[in-house]
Amino acid sequence: FWLKPLQESLPNPAKMVVKGLKKKVVVKGKKQMLKFTIDCQQPADDNIIEAKDFEKFLTNRIKVDGKTGNLGDRVAVTREKAAKISVSAEAPFSKRYLKYLSKKYLKMQQLRDFLRVVAPNKTSYELRYFNINEDNDED
Repeated sequence: FWLKPLQESLPNPAKMVVKGLKKKVVVKGKKQMLKFTIDCQQPADDNIIEAKDFEKFLTNRIKVDGKTGNLGDRVAVTREKAAKISVSAEAPFSKRYLKYLSKKYLKMQQLRDFLRVVAPNKTSYELRYFNINEDNDED
């Protein structure tokens, strides 16, 4: 009995319209492409690593939507020069993932104790030898 005036004062929820609410329109434009490079020049010069094998490894192992061998047109793995591998991918792709796969490849080739993966700049990695300085002067 005392709720009746309150219900009459409230507007009908079906007739309520929120001002300024518009539907979001997704604009499909150019997708952002990321380009990363892995430089394996030093080990390739010493015939420790074959760049084409490394490229094939990356092509087979990179996952897209949780599936390997599913690169499609979203990810492209190419070899530039003799020992530079370039990976071009659409936006949600991690540079760290390339480091992970590079280390996995080195472990598979049993080179993990001799080579390391270093980032000289924001968009590339480099395979370098560990600096082993054996000082025999400490007697």
